[in-house]
Amino acid sequence: MPYLLTILVLAGAVGLHLWWRRRYDRLAAEVRRERQLVEAAQKQRQQQSAQNEAEQQALFNSMAEGVLILDSSGRIQLVNRSLREFFGLTADVTGRTIMEAFRLPALVEMTRRLPQERFVQNLELELPGIRVRWSEVNAAAVFDREGTQHGSIIVFHDLTRIKQLENTRQEFVANVSHELRTPLSLIKGFVETLIDGAKDDPEMCARFLRTIEKHTDRLTYLIEDLLTVSRLESGQIIMNLHDLDFHDEAARVLDDLQARAAEKRVTLQNDVPAGLLVRADADRLQQVLFNLVENAIKYGHTAGTVVVGGKSGAEGKVEAWVRDDGPGIPPDSVERVFERFYRVDRARSRETGGTGLGLAIVKHIVQAHGSEVWVKSELGRGTTFFLTLPDGK
Repeated sequence: MPYLLTILVLAGAVGLHLWWRRRYDRLAAEVRRERQLVEAAQKQRQQQSAQNEAEQQALFNSMAEGVLILDSSGRIQLVNRSLREFFGLTADVTGRTIMEAFRLPALVEMTRRLPQERFVQNLELELPGIRVRWSEVNAAAVFDREGTQHGSIIVFHDLTRIKQLENTRQEFVANVSHELRTPLSLIKGFVETLIDGAKDDPEMCARFLRTIEKHTDRLTYLIEDLLTVSRLESGQIIMNLHDLDFHDEAARVLDDLQARAAEKRVTLQNDVPAGLLVRADADRLQQVLFNLVENAIKYGHTAGTVVVGGKSGAEGKVEAWVRDDGPGIPPDSVERVFERFYRVDRARSRETGGTGLGLAIVKHIVQAHGSEVWVKSELGRGTTFFLTLPDGK
């Protein structure tokens, strides 16, 4: 009997152990499942957070405007790609102050006022450097419901191109006004002199009228050149391209300018090989050559030589040039001769006439052919204008 009781006790203990073991295994499995669910949820939240952060960063970086986000202490938390490129930032500026990152006192002053003003709009900043740039800045302070500032967001819009266009417009208007004022003043003066009695002197009257006609023509040429430049820059002039014999086109221009060259005893020379074909608009090509050769005659030496040349170049292009043996162009003026109204020697240009737009027209016509024009000059050794044109078939 005691033996049987012992067996029963042992059997009960084993059964209880097995029951608790199964119970423990089930609890452990449930704990593992709960842990896996928690870990999966945490991983999903981390992935979602990383995805949201990546999407936010991509959104900021895709913006054309520069974006700068500051924390409550005024330190940088985020700078997007546009702002880094605009300011040329190469190092990580996260955690730095505005002054440390940008060295712009005006920007520091704006952020100092921001908590009180809450918004700053249309603040223009001139950014110093080798190339002056302009930016329009808009900023807002970020507050919670209790009125505590959590940070600031500042948006930069690049105004450099707009400022450049505005400066170009102002310079253009000033130049046109000056170019119009000079002949108009002369015409008005001679007309007043005629009205005051000079008309009664036939010789003086004829001389004054010839002068008035000369300056009226100057106004006409200026207006025509202005319209030509405007149409070329806006793409309104369509090039009528044909295969042309460049030698023959150069010969026509030299024939037209022969009388003008004779006045200064300048020799005109056509060194373009016969049969050299270019694909160009005949009228515009002659306009380019006429302007270049006329300038060479006008500003070259008396009894000098002007040469028009050409040869086959690389990449389906013909290289052409107009060379004179005049006094040359100063180095600081070489890069500016194609600007509208730019004159190397303003006093001499006034004497010889012209609108100051000839080389600007040359540049736009050549570029409209998909080609380029440039100049090389050395003081005392003449000037050569080069241009490329599409090769004819």
